[in-house]
Amino acid sequence: MTENLMDHQAQLAADYWTVGNEIEDQKAPKDLPIDKIWSERKFTAKLVNPANRRKMKVIIVGTGLAGGAAAATLGEAGYHVENFCYQDSPRRAHSIAAQGGINAAKNYRNDNDSVYRLFYDTVKGGDYRARETNVYRLAEVSANIIDQCVAQGVPFAREYGGLLDTRSFGGVQVQRTFYARGQTGQQLLIGAYQALERQVAAGTVHMHTRHEMIELITVDGVAKGIVTRDMVTGKIEAWTADAVVLATGGYGNVFFLSTNAMGCNVTAGWRAHRKGAYFANPCYTQIHPTCIPVHGETQSKLTLMSESLRNDGRIWVPKRAEDCDKDPRQIPEEDRDYYLERIYPAFGNLVPRDIASRQAKNMCDEGRGVGPAVREVDPDTGAERMVRRGVYLDFSDAINRMGQKTVEAKYGNLFDMYKQITAENPYETPMRIYPAVHYTMGGVWVDYDLMTSIEGLYCTGEANFSDHGANRLGASALMQGLSDGYFVLPNTINDYLADALKREPIGQDHPEVVAAVKEATDRINTMLSINGSRTVDSIHKELGLIMWEYCGMDRREEGLKTAIAKIRELKKVFWSDVKVTGVNEDFNQTLERAGRLADFLELGELMCIDALHRRESCGGHFRGESQTEEGEALRHDDQYAYVAAWEFAGDGNKPVLHKEPLVYKAIELKQRSYK
Repeated sequence: MTENLMDHQAQLAADYWTVGNEIEDQKAPKDLPIDKIWSERKFTAKLVNPANRRKMKVIIVGTGLAGGAAAATLGEAGYHVENFCYQDSPRRAHSIAAQGGINAAKNYRNDNDSVYRLFYDTVKGGDYRARETNVYRLAEVSANIIDQCVAQGVPFAREYGGLLDTRSFGGVQVQRTFYARGQTGQQLLIGAYQALERQVAAGTVHMHTRHEMIELITVDGVAKGIVTRDMVTGKIEAWTADAVVLATGGYGNVFFLSTNAMGCNVTAGWRAHRKGAYFANPCYTQIHPTCIPVHGETQSKLTLMSESLRNDGRIWVPKRAEDCDKDPRQIPEEDRDYYLERIYPAFGNLVPRDIASRQAKNMCDEGRGVGPAVREVDPDTGAERMVRRGVYLDFSDAINRMGQKTVEAKYGNLFDMYKQITAENPYETPMRIYPAVHYTMGGVWVDYDLMTSIEGLYCTGEANFSDHGANRLGASALMQGLSDGYFVLPNTINDYLADALKREPIGQDHPEVVAAVKEATDRINTMLSINGSRTVDSIHKELGLIMWEYCGMDRREEGLKTAIAKIRELKKVFWSDVKVTGVNEDFNQTLERAGRLADFLELGELMCIDALHRRESCGGHFRGESQTEEGEALRHDDQYAYVAAWEFAGDGNKPVLHKEPLVYKAIELKQRSYK
């Protein structure tokens, strides 16, 4: 870094953050070879006598793949589990929406796959910003997940010989993705749900649906429980336990428009952050390349089309801008630009998601997008403009090669969904797709045991930051959720619970419990009392536009500063002019959304500060100031090879940046290339 740039970064730090001490994961035995670390950690972790487990209570917030699998497994082990979700059934967790598949290093295709290759692909796909030890463990455990799910009866697709079938996903050159048509998440969640319900029937798991966590209870820096709001009656209650686990998913809805379910939020993780849990790499957002494009200004949800479609579909735009409004079937082959195959011949349409998304944006920015033009505001000038935001995903070659029936068998439900939403037949006309916010790689900081910086508080699945670096490869989200829930947490939380009986239990009258309930109640009463003129959704939509324009696929210093200023103003608007109708003691979705939006506003500001401080391009974080001559992402390993773990320093104070250096021993750092 040049001296002038160092001075510039120091000035930015003075304005937006303070620098704290370096941190380090202390749980992984890092002196061992990487393939010995997980076995050694499991051996050295303290154990809990089976007769003592029934005396210990664990709170798990979330019932998706990470939370449901953890609750079922800890219940089966004999612990007393209190499991909470805001949905009316665990089966409505957002994991059910995952379509494409789940990765595992089983090498059924005999195509040179291995645990090490899955580990390597994941670290490389994450642009060398993931913790090496965690990623290797994920690859190591992956095969166990498939075995467990098959035993549960998950109906994976099979090939002619009877073995489980696999297909390819972006960023790899082997076929390791197991799938159940386009419903893999749904089938995996049903498997976990069955295991969970078995424990509910056995009495080891108590299920609390329609309960939303709104505060964390800590005593002397140790997690002791949570505060919930009953979403039907409004009753606010405190729950105490020997350990608390957050498995609450990602925070993509900070952008308002995303592929996430409408109820997905950051509240559990953010409440923990405000109580002392570090929040890591919050700016690492995944923009998924294959979503149905935005079609209007009143939309509140975007729809994902599975990445598995890139196995057989070819992505293209017209070579000439004047052809963009033509019927695509009338555009001859020589006038089409299969730009991913042209730019990245080695991987073609199966480049990682971050690269495929940026190139789609580049094509549309060049004026070669397709579909109806949508209104946008230029982030630099503020001027309105009309831009076509879409590229073609074409199956005509696949249908000619395999026949329509084969294509229907592989992707039929996805084609049906596309037709129902767009009223266009994708068997006859190419689909139109465009990138959309999908997954968040950042999240609550955890160590190798998945414990946060708050003792006794754990975080699993998408809600933590640990496994995907700056970009998650396709089909790895389900793998991480089930890995954490079925195999990692059950082998690490015992190390903390082994001493639980020595700790003093707390009751409902403990001052910290009373204080947490009062804090949560006061916050709700404040929101209800403002009675302003702005609706919750109008403020959320404004926040989403700020995030998309300035902290979306292309981020620059001036834009991020603008975003931070706008969000701070918007936060004032929320706390002075929001109108939350109804009362607390009733079913009140406006109140629910208001509480989540208040946390999104604070998170959005931290995301922009994180993006501002990281003056490099890596994975899903593309800084316009840091790119190669060919327009590819340019990392700066000498300056940013670390996890940025942010500490909450109090309202109105600058966040504190703690750096966890990333040390690679089993893999060589290099610039990514998919050409």
